[in-house]
Amino acid sequence: MNTTDKMSITEKTYDSNYKPTKKEIDNFPDIQNGPSSLIQGSPVLIQQVGSHNFKLPLKYEKKNGDIIELETKVTGTVSLEAHKKGINMSRIIRSFYNYKDELITNNIKEVLMQYKQDLDTFDATIGLHFSYPILIPSLRSTNEGYQYYDVTIEGNLNSAGLFNKKMHFDFVYSSACPCSYELAEYARKYRNKTTISHSQRSVARVSIEFEDIIWIEDLHKICLNALHTETQVIVKREDEMAFAELNGSNQKFVEDAARLLYEQLITDNRIKDFRVICSHQESLHSHDAISVILAPKSKFSNEISHEIWSSLIHKS
Repeated sequence: MNTTDKMSITEKTYDSNYKPTKKEIDNFPDIQNGPSSLIQGSPVLIQQVGSHNFKLPLKYEKKNGDIIELETKVTGTVSLEAHKKGINMSRIIRSFYNYKDELITNNIKEVLMQYKQDLDTFDATIGLHFSYPILIPSLRSTNEGYQYYDVTIEGNLNSAGLFNKKMHFDFVYSSACPCSYELAEYARKYRNKTTISHSQRSVARVSIEFEDIIWIEDLHKICLNALHTETQVIVKREDEMAFAELNGSNQKFVEDAARLLYEQLITDNRIKDFRVICSHQESLHSHDAISVILAPKSKFSNEISHEIWSSLIHKS
């Protein structure tokens, strides 16, 4: 075997002791930051490129001042100019780790500014998805239990330096059908038939744009004041009776649910814009009943994809 043959054989072992020097690292291939000649496809602007669904524990402040640490699924993206090959995605993730010991909701703009600067880009976005616990008392018994709410907080910093924040909050409730109730009462009164009107688990996703602080607990209260019939955590017989009475007193079609939430949201000056989408997952029909309502002159879209409608389910 000659010298050339020996040199072409690579070692199939991992060298755990190898630590590259800064000079070596500087000489490593860096394809993502290569010249525009390496671009495949059309050399055009990409509106968003980044990382989705990386997880880390982040700290949030509750309305009562307590600090809570929650597993958070993070999405971070930036725009990419037409002449650039790609981005260093790890810089986005590292930006979040710089704030892992601080209150993330107080530092969303700072995180965006950091990876916007690190990646030399025009626009930057952030999405934080987590399950937020609120201790909810039972309706009549002395019990209480934790209800968990799907929450997504989004931030965007554009090329003009304008920053905006949005929150998406899922509220799960029971919707008792007014038509079914009247038909059931008719059959009971005039035909002496035992009847049960139908109701179903339903979901409202409330999306808001806001500037100042609006607590997740406040958004929960808005939904509760509008719809009343939130699903329960710990239920004894007296609570089940109360829930039946509550549903009877607050019957609603999916159209009613959207308008009731609108009525509450439109009066809150902290909310700049909003959209409500409701899904009543019917116990009578083999399909869902849905509705969408927007704030006046809203910038939210009223076009809801099949994937979004399909995501409106209660996940325990």
